[in-house]
Amino acid sequence: MPQTSYPDGLPVPQRYGAIMAIALGITVAVLDGAIANVALPTIARDLNASPAESIWIVNAYQLAIIVSLLSLSFLGDIVGYRRIYQTGLVLFTGTSVFCAFSTSLEMLTFARVLQGFGGAALMSVNTALIRIIYPQRFLGRGMGINSLIVAVSIAAGPTVAAAILSVATWHWLFLINIPIGLAAFFLALRFLPDNQQKAKGQRFDLVSAVMNALTFGLLISALSGFAQGQSGTLILTEVAALLVVGFLFIRRQLRLPFPLLPVDLFRIPVFSLSIGTSVCSFCAQMLAMVSLPFFLQTVLLRDDVATGLLLTPWPLATMVVSPLAGRLAERFHAGLLGGAGLALFAAGLFALALLPASPGDADIIWRMALCGAGFGLFQSPNNHAIISSAPRHRSGGASGMLGTARLLGQTMGAALVALMFNLFGPHGTHASLLLAGGFSAIAAVVSAFRLTQPRAGA
Repeated sequence: MPQTSYPDGLPVPQRYGAIMAIALGITVAVLDGAIANVALPTIARDLNASPAESIWIVNAYQLAIIVSLLSLSFLGDIVGYRRIYQTGLVLFTGTSVFCAFSTSLEMLTFARVLQGFGGAALMSVNTALIRIIYPQRFLGRGMGINSLIVAVSIAAGPTVAAAILSVATWHWLFLINIPIGLAAFFLALRFLPDNQQKAKGQRFDLVSAVMNALTFGLLISALSGFAQGQSGTLILTEVAALLVVGFLFIRRQLRLPFPLLPVDLFRIPVFSLSIGTSVCSFCAQMLAMVSLPFFLQTVLLRDDVATGLLLTPWPLATMVVSPLAGRLAERFHAGLLGGAGLALFAAGLFALALLPASPGDADIIWRMALCGAGFGLFQSPNNHAIISSAPRHRSGGASGMLGTARLLGQTMGAALVALMFNLFGPHGTHASLLLAGGFSAIAAVVSAFRLTQPRAGA
């Protein structure tokens, strides 16, 4: 039986079961965004595909998520976040079997698209569910736990993949999702609450959903094509189509009483400023995390294991600080915490860019930890501000936009790394870190603007 939605959060026993259902589902959804990267050469060889073709194993998953995330979060406002999340668990777990038993690149790519839709369902409503699970006064703690889960999953991807591949074939990268998915589904059935405040009069607009998919699909395709050095004509064509479709899409949303793209929420200053800082911060994070391994291995001549260990202080610091920042968000303004966190993040990035010519491990480690601590101090309060600034019946739209901002920032960051290496060659990492520091510094200033607004959820 589903849990009834309490006026202000679930009582403690049910709360733990509900947050565990969220934690397990989001872990596998985020993990699968990166876990296949490590195995791409092995999978490509096994399926007789070229390295360039095998990239679609990763791209198909990410693309499916970003084109469907807002549509599924919008649907959650109508039919209930619990139902969307449970459907996502079923689809994600079932298509993991499909992925594991794929015998061709085309079959695996199609399976990854379907798996991406399942992952999108999980990511689209997870923070909306946390708003129901936790009392308002403890919402920051729930957001801190969510930030911790995402940070750990992103960081653990390569390690988990390497561990599985050391004892089993690549098929087990997907089969491992099945017991986790089943456990999450059982907990979701037992503990997840239904949202009583569903949007009244809200109808799903199929035209908006298609235009949303085209807009974000063209954006990601153009960015990825630019990063991979595709034809300039093709990229310009995609950008032109993006501008036309995007203009028509936004114009349609402005006329709708319940827009799929939450333009109504963007009229709330705290919400729009928080989304902007989120995009900038994840762009900066990806600029650093993608470019640093090249620097550590090609310039400092560290091996794979040493590179992994030197990158680890970043997610470890985020793991430590995120829950603490979530608690602080219940007492202090997100503009203050976010601005301080982003300033620390920028300082860490600039410090990495100014590393000495022959740095020791300690020189790298404290800079990595500073970046991770700053990012953790920013992320939980920022997520708290995004969710709590939206009306309760629009929590799905806010949750979907939170996930979309993260994915957009990461995609932009990855594309900008390619640009920096194309422009500056061997100094690409240095340029990427300086650019990341610039993004973080700008985001810190934008975050400080939120101090002029009432504290979200207060």
